[in-house]
Amino acid sequence: MKKLFKISSLIVIMAMMFINVGCNSFSGEEGTEIIDAKEALDLFNQENVVVVDAQGAQGYESKHVKNSVNITRADIVINEPVANMLAPKEQIEEVMSKRGISNDDTVVIYDNNNNMDSARLWWTLKVYGHENIKVVSGGLNALRDANVEFTEEMPNVSPTKYVAKDKDTTMIATKEEVKSQVNDPKKNVMLIDTRTQKEYDAGTIPGSVLMNYIDNNEFNGTFKSVSDIQVRYLDEGLIPEDTAIMYCKTSIRGTQTYLALYNAGYRNLKLYDGAWVEWSKDSSLPVQMPEKTKIEINEQDIS
Repeated sequence: MKKLFKISSLIVIMAMMFINVGCNSFSGEEGTEIIDAKEALDLFNQENVVVVDAQGAQGYESKHVKNSVNITRADIVINEPVANMLAPKEQIEEVMSKRGISNDDTVVIYDNNNNMDSARLWWTLKVYGHENIKVVSGGLNALRDANVEFTEEMPNVSPTKYVAKDKDTTMIATKEEVKSQVNDPKKNVMLIDTRTQKEYDAGTIPGSVLMNYIDNNEFNGTFKSVSDIQVRYLDEGLIPEDTAIMYCKTSIRGTQTYLALYNAGYRNLKLYDGAWVEWSKDSSLPVQMPEKTKIEINEQDIS
């Protein structure tokens, strides 16, 4: 009887989730940005396709997809006024030009870091107007499992003259915009803290919903399906018409969530690029403590 009750309950829950998704209309096209390793293989040898390895320099030198070029996190950020802020247009133009990437190229990105650095580069290029970008779900490990050829050899690159568009500020939330939401919460805006439970409990921006970025992934490191992402965020109350403002420590993890949501059809998305480091640095800003007891956070190289 108990087993029958559990099965019946599961069926009811699944039916409710299906109805929940079906009743909301996603304004954006779905499944356009994230591809699996097999789809990536089909693109690698096509014309006007540049494969970008988003590992750190040492990882790239050790092993990378044949003919891929390396764009590291350091290449696309600046550390003022806080760490890992969006680099200026001129810096992105220089990086893309030196890597031999043209404005009309399709850029296929992979990393070895839970899809974080690929997503950060994807978001950066979107901000500056590059349209043809794909992120390989699961990154280097997924490509290895698909028997992609890796090498230590450096590719021959012919520099280009890449011209970025002006920054799309609609994709970015400022500290003042987040402060306004905290002081006068709008029902159609959701602040999403993409950090860990430990970090959240030790202090968060008031009103934020905890949605750990890692839960956008399957256990093997690939992104969850479009429908799974939709269900996850609809369950938390984020409907397609709402605006989502996401952040983490320095909004690297935040871009992974941005990508997952964009790929799932959400379009009213903003990244608070200054993130927790900027917010917590300002003693005049309020901090919500979900747990009253002080929790020590293990400092680690995560952003």
